[in-house]
Amino acid sequence: QVQVVESGGGLVQAGGSLRLSCAASGRTSTNYAMGWFRQAPGKEREFVAAISWSGGTTYYADSMKGRFTISRHSAKNTVHLQMNSLKPEGTAVYYCAADSVFYGRDADEYDFWGQGTQVTVSS
Repeated sequence: QVQVVESGGGLVQAGGSLRLSCAASGRTSTNYAMGWFRQAPGKEREFVAAISWSGGTTYYADSMKGRFTISRHSAKNTVHLQMNSLKPEGTAVYYCAADSVFYGRDADEYDFWGQGTQVTVSS
């Protein structure tokens, strides 16, 4: 069984920064590609960023380009999402997803999901 655990959410003022972390564990022999998605109250889940298992390929939602950075940590199957210049519309639950195949933006294809971490951006 693979567990995905997010951390790093919280309350931040508009224009501030947060760094989210995500760790996938359970099958130590597998390298996972990972993605971040978010869901605001009353809205559909949306893609934020994704990274291949090697870290060589990254995708970003257009609205996050230049402000968010996804990266792999030295620890296996751990990624970070650095979020800068946060906006109030970024308030949402942020979910991390993992899979042995790099699905990029396609949330429906990811097999493993975390419980989410709340990010609140005050104006």
